[in-house]
Parts: sequence; C-alpha cells; structure tokens
Amino acid sequence: MANSDSNPAPLPPKKDNIAPIGSRLTELSESRVELLTKIQSLKQDLQSWRSKLNTQVKVYQDELSELKKSLNIEVEQLKSEFQELRTNLQQQEQDATSLMNLALQDILTDANGPPGDEEGGDDTEVQISSSDENNKEMPNIEEDSNVEVAQISPPENGNSL
Repeated sequence: MANSDSNPAPLPPKKDNIAPIGSRLTELSESRVELLTKIQSLKQDLQSWRSKLNTQVKVYQDELSELKKSLNIEVEQLKSEFQELRTNLQQQEQDATSLMNLALQDILTDANGPPGDEEGGDDTEVQISSSDENNKEMPNIEEDSNVEVAQISPPENGNSL
C-alpha cells in the first residue's frame, strides 16, 4: 500500500482532449513556418539594405577622395600663383628702385655739370632709403653742395594689387 500511495497511476488520456491538442499543434506549426519565412525575408531585406548602404558609402568616399584631390591641386596652383605674384612684385620693386637710382644719377650728373667742371666737387654724399609704403625718400645731399634736389617717384605700371 505504501507503494501505491507514492506512485499514483497515470490517468488514461481522454479522446476529447486529443482533438483540440492536434489542431493546436497544427496551428502552431503553421505559425512557426510563417514566422520563419518572415524572419528569412527580413534577413534578406537587411542584407540588401546593407549592400545598398555599403555601395552608397563607397560612392561618397570616392566622391570625397576626388574632391580632396581637386582641392589639393587648386591649393597648389594658388600657392604657385601667389609665389609668382610675389616674385613679380619684388621684381617691380627692384625695377622701380633701379629706375629711381638711374634718374638720380642723371640729376646729379646734370647738376654737377660735365665731368671736368670744378664746381661739382667730390663732396656730394648720396643716401637712398626706401620704405614699404610705396614712399621713396629722396637722397640726402650735404648742404655745402650746390646740387638742387628734385622729387622723383617710381613709375606706376597701372597694376594695383
């Protein structure tokens, strides 16, 4: 008896419970198939989306790379042009200084007279200084010299920067 109390006998299955369980299993199986199909479809959509996104990222990277190359080329061209402008400006400044010196020599030669003239003397001291403000100062000549000083400006080429 003690044995029968500890292990109850299984109840026989009822036939009316078996039918609803069978239909429920069929519904669950169909639902499972539908869910698996939806999951597979979503996975394919995700892979397609990732592929399109990667393609678009690659296109943008290529465009950015081309833009970067183009900008680097333009920057180098601008650097070269600015260097050329700087060189031209320095050359114009040197030319203007040379012209001013030549004009000053002409003035001094004219003021001192011919080379054999005694009045001109060798006492003349000339100093030329230039400033960065396009103002060119005229040379300082000693006061005991009989040279007249004229104001000379460098020629303008019509180019303004």
